[in-house]
Amino acid sequence: MTENDAIQGPEAPGSPGVPAHQAHPSDAFAARIASFTDRFVDLTRRRAALDAEEARLLAEACSYADATASALVSSGTSSTEARDLARRSMCASLAIATRMSEPTLQARIGDAETLVHHAPAVLEALARGAISGGHARAITDQLRDVPAEGRVVFLEQVLPVATRSTAARLRQRARVVRERLHPESFTARRARSITDRRVELEAAADGMAWVHLFTTAPLAHEIRNRLDAVAVPARVAGDPRTLAQLRADALASLAVAGTVQDDADPIPVDPETTGTFTWLPGSAPLDDAARIAEEAVAAGATPLLAEPVGIEARIRATVQMTVPALSALGVTDEPGELDGYGPIDPDTAARLAVTAPSMTRILTQPETGAVLSVGRGQYRVPADLARAVRLRDTTCRAPGCGRAARSCDLDHSVAWQDGGSTAIDNLACLCRHHHRLKHLPGWNLEHHPGGILTWTTPDGRRHETRPELAETG
Repeated sequence: MTENDAIQGPEAPGSPGVPAHQAHPSDAFAARIASFTDRFVDLTRRRAALDAEEARLLAEACSYADATASALVSSGTSSTEARDLARRSMCASLAIATRMSEPTLQARIGDAETLVHHAPAVLEALARGAISGGHARAITDQLRDVPAEGRVVFLEQVLPVATRSTAARLRQRARVVRERLHPESFTARRARSITDRRVELEAAADGMAWVHLFTTAPLAHEIRNRLDAVAVPARVAGDPRTLAQLRADALASLAVAGTVQDDADPIPVDPETTGTFTWLPGSAPLDDAARIAEEAVAAGATPLLAEPVGIEARIRATVQMTVPALSALGVTDEPGELDGYGPIDPDTAARLAVTAPSMTRILTQPETGAVLSVGRGQYRVPADLARAVRLRDTTCRAPGCGRAARSCDLDHSVAWQDGGSTAIDNLACLCRHHHRLKHLPGWNLEHHPGGILTWTTPDGRRHETRPELAETG
């Protein structure tokens, strides 16, 4: 009797008198997984199709702005400036309507125009749902730096990869293809890219923040090596902080105090230059880290590296803090507000206030958040009125703009030549960009009591902004 005969025999499941085989729970689980997968794939395809539709819309909007730019500005404005202003007006209107930051929307517009005008095959694949928006961005990010004569070959090589790999893998492949096709030397491109070096600050939760540095790869690696050369010996010598914490504290100490020890000379500022360096104790190159650690352990000493609280004591800055009235009296521990960042704990606020050579303390009413006092401990330009406006607004008063008030223009909502007064109920902080937009056709600004502003954009929509203290108080 064969195996098949046994299965089909008189006692096989399903035969008369024998119960049918019951489905295993894993079969039901697999069926549900298949259902979830199908639905997720469908959502992903529809999202990709919407991304493609958005790209076409944004490219069309910018083409329209370019075509009508001359009608928006005076005849003395150059065509380039007119086009820039028209595009800014279009971008600001779209961003405000969707509560999106203008830089984010500008990045989307850049991707959209690249897809529509330089990569129609990629746009078509996106519209079909064959690739995702992430795949499309991975391609356009590299395509911008590929010369026109090499773009066809570039797309022929990377688009097939996009349909069968992740966006991360595609990004790696696209970078390799770009390097191969680019006629300009790496040295020339590095010289151009180095002009983009910068430092950016990003607020985080719980009184913390990120500092991002964009610099050359050799400098970035050397900075990391220098931090390791401080952190590793300290850790080996028994410092309880983790290596990550020690690196962070070393960087903060070097940036704020110029040293990791109170009795040492400042550290050299340019590790890429040639010459003889006087290394600080605990900051020699990585090759010497083990030797320094051994010497420190043998001497029974722990390398001195200040913790964040100690480093903050070195800060000497003009501080602008908002202090709730009850917190100032010691009744509550409600956090203060540090200008340009946000909430900080009362202890940190107190330390900064003690060491600051000048400080503007803003007492706020505990229920409404209204300004009660600007303080008269120190007086300097700008005058009290300008200071009061900036303290009230905190940031640019255009919808969605977060530029700090101290970097903004003080704008007369009703122009001086039109009878507007120089008063707190006719002044608002506007960054230079939104100050210029306000005067373009289709834009209007109304100033209401309490510092409430109503913006009208060229599409006819109205958007209200309130002073920061009124929003958060």
